[in-house]
Amino acid sequence: MSYRSHYCGVINQEQIDAQVSVAGWVNSYRDHGGVVFVDVRDRSGLVQAVFHPEHAAAHAVGRALRNEDVVRITGKVIPRQASAVNPKLPSGHVEIAVDSAELINKADPVPFLPSGHDLVNEDTRLKYRYLDLRRPEMAEALLVRHRVVKIMRDYCDSHGFLEIETPILYKSTPEGAREFLVPSRMHPGQFYALPQSPQLFKQVLMVGGVDRYMQIARCFRDEDLRADRQPEFTQLDLEMSFVDRDDVIELISGLVVRLWKEILNIDLPAKFLRMPYHEAMSRFGIDRPDMRYGLELKDVTDIAVQTEFGVFRQAVEGGGRVNMIAVPQGAALSRKQLDGLMEEAKKFGAKGLAWIKLGGDAGANAMGGPVAKFIPAEQQKLLRHATGANDGDLLLAVADKQEICWRVLGELRQQLARQLKLIPENVYKFLWVVDFPSFEYDSQTRRYVAKHHPFTAVVDEDVPLLESAPEKVRAKAYDIVLNGIELGGGSIRIHQRDMQSKIFGMLGISPEDAQKKFAFLLDALRFGAPPHGGIALGLDRFIMLMLNRQSIRDVIAFPKTQSGGDLMTEAPGAVEPRQLQELSIASLGKPAGA
Repeated sequence: MSYRSHYCGVINQEQIDAQVSVAGWVNSYRDHGGVVFVDVRDRSGLVQAVFHPEHAAAHAVGRALRNEDVVRITGKVIPRQASAVNPKLPSGHVEIAVDSAELINKADPVPFLPSGHDLVNEDTRLKYRYLDLRRPEMAEALLVRHRVVKIMRDYCDSHGFLEIETPILYKSTPEGAREFLVPSRMHPGQFYALPQSPQLFKQVLMVGGVDRYMQIARCFRDEDLRADRQPEFTQLDLEMSFVDRDDVIELISGLVVRLWKEILNIDLPAKFLRMPYHEAMSRFGIDRPDMRYGLELKDVTDIAVQTEFGVFRQAVEGGGRVNMIAVPQGAALSRKQLDGLMEEAKKFGAKGLAWIKLGGDAGANAMGGPVAKFIPAEQQKLLRHATGANDGDLLLAVADKQEICWRVLGELRQQLARQLKLIPENVYKFLWVVDFPSFEYDSQTRRYVAKHHPFTAVVDEDVPLLESAPEKVRAKAYDIVLNGIELGGGSIRIHQRDMQSKIFGMLGISPEDAQKKFAFLLDALRFGAPPHGGIALGLDRFIMLMLNRQSIRDVIAFPKTQSGGDLMTEAPGAVEPRQLQELSIASLGKPAGA
């Protein structure tokens, strides 16, 4: 016996007068004192089934159905009455006149209805994930995810890539984010690590002549979580030989254009905007700027130092800068709202936040607020011109070290855009950020650290600066950003052993440590490594942004909570003492609730 001839959501006017069978869950039921209407749901959508009393056996089944019961029905597809047409559903013009029905499985009362519109606590949704997956929004997310992965594979295949699996159990290399460790029973006291990325293996594949590698890769990071982070995540991982930065950018831009067209039917420009890292920071205060709105930062140091405001002058005399944002119509913000912005600025490291209102109570072409009296008329004109501000606008200023100015105003820029509803809907602004610094100085460890990772090549003309001014060295790295969220990043890799050893040395990795941690890569580079580069794209973030969801947990079948737990399976959990003994390890912690 076949349970169904059609999925529920595909029943439409083309099947009128056809005999069909569908199977699924009861989405809703209505007993009109004789005729019973039941909406049956599967992953494709809904179809309305009508149980008439003349089919007594089926009618008896229909009257007993309740939400989430599993049912199979058979009947004839007929047009709905004009007054009952639901144009919002593909099946909304038809219904099934049931002549036989089978209750396959009776459902207990559920903690929430997948068809309901009431807000359900996320913890409840995750605990009963099998119910949550029945929601149309989750069904859509999983379908889109499947289609995106298929398009990615087809696109890469058409460009000559081979899909190759890399190891999940790997050697620990504790650089960067924390790793998940796996004890080895056969090697007591030794551990594998779950990969944070397939980085080293895909480089070795290039040395091995594979030329073009891709993988829908599972990766793991034991770090604090946010709405767009998970301890285990999926990425499209690519590597290519004999390429430069433009080759990778062109390939990925083409993939994104195809995805947006085939999934969303949106035509994107063939080429995306590119912006150097330093420009992104100076204009937006962040290296992943949201390009859907303005609120750009302006460096007004040269003007601010000519004012009589002591905070500005002292910051500049101490080697700092003064940056401003002009907020359109921001003069309407209340003192309470301005105080709230001040508190937010302090959270991000500012000592304070100066504000100036233009026009309004101060009069046309004048400035008002506590700072205005310290700014002479000529400097007021210059500030208006430099920031592009007009009467009715608000100027926000931070005077501090350049990095603090960027961080504070970059964060406030995003908050103000949301608060003032300056972000247009259904707009996708892609951006490639390039020319990142190769190194950042870590004041705590008193050494340079890699901005991306230690296998990133440096811009050729900057090689002489490695010894004299490493902070000025640019990396052959690139990030793709969408609406203020990083979708992925990559780089051209170091393919010469001597250069790789030099970079390790600059990062404080001794030859002994480098050999211990990366021996196979260093050895591989000795035997004819080609120039190569690649990228990794976060699949979960891709789907989240495509579907305009607020969290990647809404596009992953079985996600973890923000504390890294699985409420459905109750992982992580304690293990039996004998298991620890077999692994030659002891636990210093106590299980929760012990």
